[in-house]
Amino acid sequence: MLDILKGKFLVSGDAPKNWMFLLFASFLAAMMISSSHNADKKVLEIAQLNEEVRKLKSEFFEARSSVQQLKLESTLREVVAEKGLVPSKNPPKKIKVKSSE
Repeated sequence: MLDILKGKFLVSGDAPKNWMFLLFASFLAAMMISSSHNADKKVLEIAQLNEEVRKLKSEFFEARSSVQQLKLESTLREVVAEKGLVPSKNPPKKIKVKSSE
């Protein structure tokens, strides 16, 4: 244990093998850290996109509601009344055409 703490395994006769293992372990650790950071970035991006989708859905429902409100007969009567048009007092009559076959 004392030899490991002093670092004798790094300068002994088979030190190149130990150095190669340390370099390999360092490389794997760097790859794990990089992968973790990339995963965190993707999670944050997904959360941001979900928030944007929620806002866009809200805008869509609000716009659809206002369009439905504009299509109501009462709303249309108010708009055309400003232009001087009023609904007919006599209901429309059906015209029946008989074919001469």
